[in-house]
Amino acid sequence: MDTAIDYKDQEQQVTDDVVQVVAFQLGDEEYAVDILNVQEINRLLNVTRVPRSPDYIDGVVNLRGSIIPVINLHTKFNLNKNGEDEDTRIIVFQFEDVKAGIIVDKVSEVLHLHRSDIEETSKVYNSMDAEMIKGVAKVEDRLLILLDLQKLLGIDII
Repeated sequence: MDTAIDYKDQEQQVTDDVVQVVAFQLGDEEYAVDILNVQEINRLLNVTRVPRSPDYIDGVVNLRGSIIPVINLHTKFNLNKNGEDEDTRIIVFQFEDVKAGIIVDKVSEVLHLHRSDIEETSKVYNSMDAEMIKGVAKVEDRLLILLDLQKLLGIDII
């Protein structure tokens, strides 16, 4: 079985009213990110620590010749770690020519969300940290926290 899933080749069926996301788990919570910036999802790779990096940067990985920083969202969001197991994944993102990855406990699924099912962050959560959250989506009996990866990774793209 191939260890990587490439989402760039999939048909993008995103309209003005619908957004496609990748849902994943961190601890007991479910999060989601816009699929447009997801390059691929890999099993956990060998992460090399980088001296003097922030505590939420686990290190870097070599992905087919590209060195990619890996962010641990458990540390960034101050969440308990479940430990690494066979479901642990690295979601690799690309914003123009900047690549980065995040470690997640489990990738759940790809979903199409109607914008009407997404509550804006300002209506749900009012904090300085809320700038990393785009909103909260209602999917059946679940709530998904939608992350703004560009702000999370500190990338300014015009």
